[in-house]
Amino acid sequence: MNRLVEDPAFWVAVAFVLAVGAAFRPLSKMVLGGLDARGRKIAGELDEARRLREEAQELLASYERRQREAEREAEGLVAAAREEAARLAARAAEDLEREVARRRQAALDRIAQAEADAVREVRAAAADLALRATRKLLDDKIGEAEQARLIDDAIAETGKRLR
Repeated sequence: MNRLVEDPAFWVAVAFVLAVGAAFRPLSKMVLGGLDARGRKIAGELDEARRLREEAQELLASYERRQREAEREAEGLVAAAREEAARLAARAAEDLEREVARRRQAALDRIAQAEADAVREVRAAAADLALRATRKLLDDKIGEAEQARLIDDAIAETGKRLR
């Protein structure tokens, strides 16, 4: 053992072990502290990630609810639009039917009016023809003196009837 104590390599090894031992404690605290800090940072980031994930899930669920509500509302709007279109089509059909009936009646009224006008014109033409024929016949058979007397009698008769 004496030799071991006198050997400089031994003392270098002892000094090395003591130096490492002396440096180990503060170094281990520093390394462990850094690792602990890093672990806390990672745990915080994991907590933040969990919280963000939960928020994202809640937001997704909210958007899905809104989408379902929007789809239901859209279906309701489409159904209401279809009902409105059917109602408008029915009303348009009724309006068209009334308009056709009104125009048919107007056409029938015009036909009846034209018929009445034609009858009136035919009667007027017949009466005019009868008057001309009567005048010609009277001109041919009755002289001017007799015509003047008949006119005077008609004027006198008219005056009596007007009173």
